[in-house]
Amino acid sequence: MSSELPAMSPERPAMSTEPFSVGLLGFGTVGSAFATLLQQRAAHIERLTGRLPVLGGTLTTTEGSFPEILDSSDLIVELIGGIEPAREYVLGALGAGKHVVTANKQLLSQHGEELFDAARARGAQLRFEAAVAGVVPVIRVLTESLAGAHVERVHGIVNGTTNFILSEMTRGSSYEQALAEAQRQGFAEADPSEDVSGRDAAAKMAILARLAFGTPVHLDQVPYEGIEHLQTDDLQYARELGLGLKLIGTAERRDGGLSVRVHPAFLYSGHPLASVNGPFNAVTVESDAITEITMSGPGAGGRQTASAVLGDLVSAMLSPVAPSPPLDPLPLVQDVASGFYIHMEVADRPGALASIAQVLGEQGASIKSVAQHGLGEHARLVMVIHPLAESRLREALKRIAALDFLRSTPRAIRVIEEEFM
Repeated sequence: MSSELPAMSPERPAMSTEPFSVGLLGFGTVGSAFATLLQQRAAHIERLTGRLPVLGGTLTTTEGSFPEILDSSDLIVELIGGIEPAREYVLGALGAGKHVVTANKQLLSQHGEELFDAARARGAQLRFEAAVAGVVPVIRVLTESLAGAHVERVHGIVNGTTNFILSEMTRGSSYEQALAEAQRQGFAEADPSEDVSGRDAAAKMAILARLAFGTPVHLDQVPYEGIEHLQTDDLQYARELGLGLKLIGTAERRDGGLSVRVHPAFLYSGHPLASVNGPFNAVTVESDAITEITMSGPGAGGRQTASAVLGDLVSAMLSPVAPSPPLDPLPLVQDVASGFYIHMEVADRPGALASIAQVLGEQGASIKSVAQHGLGEHARLVMVIHPLAESRLREALKRIAALDFLRSTPRAIRVIEEEFM
């Protein structure tokens, strides 16, 4: 699925001689791409909505006045990024009853409820499809198409930069080589820390959790882990076990509550996210009513993000009211069970595997598969265990690390066991 412009309705809307004025805040990579796309698609949008969208004013660090742009605009597009002054401008626009379209996931994940309250108070629309997964229309699907579904889980690849890096590492590149290539192709920023640390994906999952489960989730409540520590040999060993690595964001019902988290995870080949490679995003929504649906598309790039922003603009022009999912807060659950891949550098001695299995068994873990690489003092054991609570896994690794034949601290990466064939 993609965020193409809404299909033309059978009845052509009445044309208005008054244009629809759009105020643009920010003129960087996405802002400039949006301005170009708006001009290119303006005539088509006029046929869809009955009004011609025009760029009424642009605010940059050196040009433009926000009060003047606000006063002359029907809708504000915020593409500044960051928290301030974006928060001040968005609240000002909503307070004035103006619709707002934003791609600012950090702002929404840290101040979302304040913004939603401001929008409701003045009957203004706040739309943010571009804030989560590029051109993948997951927000529109959750708030409109699946508004009546009892969603059990939303998880996916919501950062195109890390997916590109992991795809390159799967082909044999080191982390440093893969990051350099991502930067060369424009998929990674000069400072990639927001992406590779998992923080960008965590902000997006906070937004999706609120929409899918009606639970306000702040970015600080989302545990996240990045990809900087991953080793190429782990990807190679895991491939022998039929596994591929992705940075996965998850929001799901667990034990009467809600778990939201971001971490690298191995997937078996039958999982719908396993084949999503390069700078692409994909999100899977699971519900008893629908089983599961997966949406995918480009997740990195100025023009792709601008396309999603333009789709929100058209939706705002067509719909008098933006969807606002009701809140029914669930308690947040932190200690969840997962399968795990474990990598151990060991001295190959009699009884080593049995000792490791005993420690795992004491914590309630059972081994699903195991393989050995190398011999003698430089052997490596890699295994996959069946789901185990993270707290028990940490205790098991602590005890394994204390065994006298371990040569380094064990490494563990989560494994998602589900396959949809």
